[in-house]
Amino acid sequence: MHLGKKLRLERIFNRETNRAVIVPMDHGVSVGPLDGIIDMRETVSDIANGGADAVLMHKGLVRCGHRAVGRDVGLIVHLSASTDLTPMRNSKILVGSVEEAIRLGADAVSVHVNLGDENEREMLAQLGRTAESAEHWGMPLLAMMYGRGPNIRNGYDPAVVAHCARVGVELGADVVKVPYTGDMDSFGHVVNACCVPVVIAGGPKTDSTREFLRMVYDSLQAGGAGLSVGRNIFQHPRRVPLLQALRGIVHENWTVEQALDVVGE
Repeated sequence: MHLGKKLRLERIFNRETNRAVIVPMDHGVSVGPLDGIIDMRETVSDIANGGADAVLMHKGLVRCGHRAVGRDVGLIVHLSASTDLTPMRNSKILVGSVEEAIRLGADAVSVHVNLGDENEREMLAQLGRTAESAEHWGMPLLAMMYGRGPNIRNGYDPAVVAHCARVGVELGADVVKVPYTGDMDSFGHVVNACCVPVVIAGGPKTDSTREFLRMVYDSLQAGGAGLSVGRNIFQHPRRVPLLQALRGIVHENWTVEQALDVVGE
């Protein structure tokens, strides 16, 4: 592995556990300024001081305070975009480059691909080109891989998730982000088919903190490398204790009950 890429990955993945707690905050482009990500300086400070390893955001938000007050945190610059205002919301397009991310001081970049969409081939081409550029500059690449399209009935189907993850690996991603399949056995098959770290997405905001923590715990037992979750963290009423609990599960092998004690639920 390129030395620069290795050093940057160590700013995101804990070098002792080889796992990461990543909090994406790219939602403002797709759905607008949600509660929890309006004051970015406050949010990033809470996320960092809670124990997250990295935040993920679009290039324009970096100037709004990706460096926290208190504990430092890694930076992943997201390069893909679409909005919910268009009927083609699942068709992502590149709006940034690896070179821009380097100038912003990023530790990694990310690209979003929706397999099954009518514009799948263009998103795959974007992923391939970004992987080439990221490799040239020694920049880690996280691929967000989802099954979303007219012929996909269930984006959480283990076969669909495994296919999505494998495409990300084969096209050059250093980290793959996919939905959790719902059980350890099926998610274990997803992980075993990848030679790079696999982190889970959060999906829609959940009502149960226990359910969320259990999902994270089970994914780790199946071989996952952590999480990349947004709304279930930054919109949580006790997001700092929640992150402390997640850090305990991911990096200190806490049980769900130990984590719930810290959250206070």
